[in-house]
Amino acid sequence: MKISSGTIRLLIPAASLALLLAAVFYMQPRAMSYNGLNLLFNLAVPIALATIAQMLIMSVNDLDLSMGTFVSFCACVAATMLQTSPMLGILIFVGAIAAYAAIGVVIHVRELPSIVVTLGMSFVWGGLAVLLLPSPGGTAPAWARWVMTAKPPLVPMAIVASIVIAGVTHFIVMRSSFGVLMRGVGGNNRSVQRAGWSVIGVRAGTYALAGFFAILSGIALVGLTTSADANIALRYTLLSIAGVILGGGQFVGGKVSPIGAVIGALTLTLAGSFLSFMRISPDWQIGAQGAILIVVLALRLALNRLEKREKSL
Repeated sequence: MKISSGTIRLLIPAASLALLLAAVFYMQPRAMSYNGLNLLFNLAVPIALATIAQMLIMSVNDLDLSMGTFVSFCACVAATMLQTSPMLGILIFVGAIAAYAAIGVVIHVRELPSIVVTLGMSFVWGGLAVLLLPSPGGTAPAWARWVMTAKPPLVPMAIVASIVIAGVTHFIVMRSSFGVLMRGVGGNNRSVQRAGWSVIGVRAGTYALAGFFAILSGIALVGLTTSADANIALRYTLLSIAGVILGGGQFVGGKVSPIGAVIGALTLTLAGSFLSFMRISPDWQIGAQGAILIVVLALRLALNRLEKREKSL
């Protein structure tokens, strides 16, 4: 039975997660428990949501370098406005989603590089975050804290939430008509336009959906940390890109995998949590996450070359 390239792209990140988890259990058998898994995957949900947001942007051949600062801004809104004035906080989030949609339209209409526009927006979001919360503080909304600290039976909340995120986004991206159009814009936007669909509308919807998931990431992060600051999620920009690539996604062509992206986020979270648990310096943690990404990409490249060689024979 021949295995498709899409299945291979999904099996590689799954295997890397399983191997890393096995290594963790071998070195720390006590981690093989409810509390141990909860500790290892504690920050998986906000990272997974940010990775999904980045994946949506990458599905239309763009890249968002403002993801980390935007999630930080959303965390500051959640810890301040959403707590003290819920309606105002919701209006700010709606405005942020509209701003994201507008960014997607401007990039397309003006034919601007997405990395330049989003890099500029990173300073805007960062400045707004500082205005909202000049110093670390704020309070997480009670409902966000309750959701993120819930203790379902058998497996921790982080794993349950990650499965739900993977399932919902898989349906949106791979099964819904909008997901087909979104990936079509990333693969060949002229074909989508010739079919009578609005490329601008699809891109605006994609960016808006990415903004929505990034907002959920900020709220989830505040629910875990109980407070926020303007720099709380700066690392999420690189982590989200790495999670998408680790999960089998590509920078061009509309080739993305929602399930793989969540698995990639879990792998990076596990690597960071385990190294923190082992009291390894944060500098080494970043290096270890990069090494995992390089190894998986090298393996994927080798398998792609093998597949092309088999086709040529």
